[in-house]
Amino acid sequence: MVIVGPVKGMRLIRQYMVRLIRAALWLAPFLGIASAQTPLTTIQDTLFSADGTRFKGSLIISWSTFDASGLGTVVQQSKTVPVINGNLYVQLAPNIAANPPANLYTVLYQSDGYQQYTETWTVPAIATPLVVSQVRLGSSVGNSMGGVSAGNTSTITEGAVTGLVNDLQQRPVKGASYSAGAVAIIDQNGQLEAAAGTPGSCVMVDGTTGPCGSSGPVFVDSEIPGGAVDGSNRIFTLQNSPDGNSLMLFRNGMYMLAGFDYSLTGSTIQFAAAADPQSGDTLVASYRLPRNNAASVVTGGSTSTGAQTLATPQILCSGAGSSTSATSATDLGGCTISGASLAAGNRIEIRFTFAHSGSTSGFSFETDWGSSPIFTRQAAAQDIAGTGTADAALPASGSQISAMLSYQTWGSTLPLSAGIQSAAAQSSVRVGFKAMLASAGTDTVSLASYTVLLYPAN
Repeated sequence: MVIVGPVKGMRLIRQYMVRLIRAALWLAPFLGIASAQTPLTTIQDTLFSADGTRFKGSLIISWSTFDASGLGTVVQQSKTVPVINGNLYVQLAPNIAANPPANLYTVLYQSDGYQQYTETWTVPAIATPLVVSQVRLGSSVGNSMGGVSAGNTSTITEGAVTGLVNDLQQRPVKGASYSAGAVAIIDQNGQLEAAAGTPGSCVMVDGTTGPCGSSGPVFVDSEIPGGAVDGSNRIFTLQNSPDGNSLMLFRNGMYMLAGFDYSLTGSTIQFAAAADPQSGDTLVASYRLPRNNAASVVTGGSTSTGAQTLATPQILCSGAGSSTSATSATDLGGCTISGASLAAGNRIEIRFTFAHSGSTSGFSFETDWGSSPIFTRQAAAQDIAGTGTADAALPASGSQISAMLSYQTWGSTLPLSAGIQSAAAQSSVRVGFKAMLASAGTDTVSLASYTVLLYPAN
């Protein structure tokens, strides 16, 4: 027997009590005696791979900061839960009534070093363990929870989804007159409305409707300008004012060049001094009326049959081309036509004017239909311009374009020439304009203007 003194005995008792307290604190989580701890929800399940074997890997569970009822603030974090032989066991704070709403657990499944898939969980507060299918978003715990349901009962508001409200505001919305089965227009408020009109009406750019073709262009053909043809009179008048540079004026079948042979102001033609119409000459004018004046076209004339309304043409291309000083054929402009856009009976009209600058070299010009020239003309050095028209009549429909081609060309001194030929079928055709100089020097030849028109069959 060992006898100790009072002081030493008290010291031993204190050491013994400290050890007991430490042991109690260490065992408290396992014995369930930590009364201050808020219950967590347990998710316990057995997981399998697609081939029936037990899942081996880990679950990485992450969450954003949220306030859990009865627990307090749960800060943003993540945890990795190992899954051994398919066995999953994890305890999580309930987030089904979290603040802010829709704060979900993001669960990433990993196996063999790869991310397999991701899902989201909503975890209710419940004492009995749950399986994964009961916390996966969109599932329901059901009666086993005593009427408490999981994910699919939580309402997600539009404002809780980042950027959703702003994205929705960028989309056009229906206006008061919106209806299905009608042409949609955008009103002054940016809303979608239905175009108002009768079946068969056409919709204008501003959203109004009206009879189709009511605002289409009107062409006046073969009008004889008013004025004495006596060798001294230079001023002649048309019955209407032509639109833009659409006037084509002929004197004895020769095309008159605007700005050189004559000038046009409104409906008044004034010839240059060197181009005075002489007694016995025949003047013929063809032109297009402005769209906004088409309804007020003036008809009649000395020998004219009046204004003639034709099928509304489509301008395939129009403009001014480039210039060249080369002595080899140079492409100065044009456009490509697809056979899919054409039909039997269509007609394509080609108008062009080449301008020559300088007087030391002659020049040649041509218009091509695909890879073949419709014509090639050689003009002299004194020719200041070469001009003309060409037509392509399309006798058959389909994706292949076949055509009968005709042309008329002339220059300031170059005589009138005309011809006709057939063109083999092609899937698409480029209408091109080429020119070249006869000899090198300072002269230039340019494509002053060109227009390619499509006249649809009636």
